[in-house]
Amino acid sequence: MRKVEITMSVGADGFYSACCSDHPALFGGGNTPAEALDELRETLRLVKQDGREIAFIYPDWLDEPFEFQTKWNVKDLMGYYAGIITPAALGRLSGINPKQIWAYMHGVSKPRKAQLQKMESALQQLGRELMHISFC
Repeated sequence: MRKVEITMSVGADGFYSACCSDHPALFGGGNTPAEALDELRETLRLVKQDGREIAFIYPDWLDEPFEFQTKWNVKDLMGYYAGIITPAALGRLSGINPKQIWAYMHGVSKPRKAQLQKMESALQQLGRELMHISFC
């Protein structure tokens, strides 16, 4: 299944945007990331419905099975999950100083690529572990 890269961002007004990275004119917006992705899916449905002959933009992958690969900047992701993923928790998972993560979260500094990879790996590992949890 093809992965379609989506860039998720949040504006100063708290409105979320989901844009196709390779076709920025294909986007959706909403009050939550889920709403933004739903609107993007609707946009893609309409483009597919109009077809190649009519649609202004028609990505080749639209005719294949695909799934979204959502990319966030650290500040927006940490802001959205602020009550769930804290700098202390992400620091424990990633091995990065929580004060540094706080600075990334508040836009005081931008993480280097190596730091981004550590945080991304830590969150993905947590997600894999959570997918296999059940309660008894």
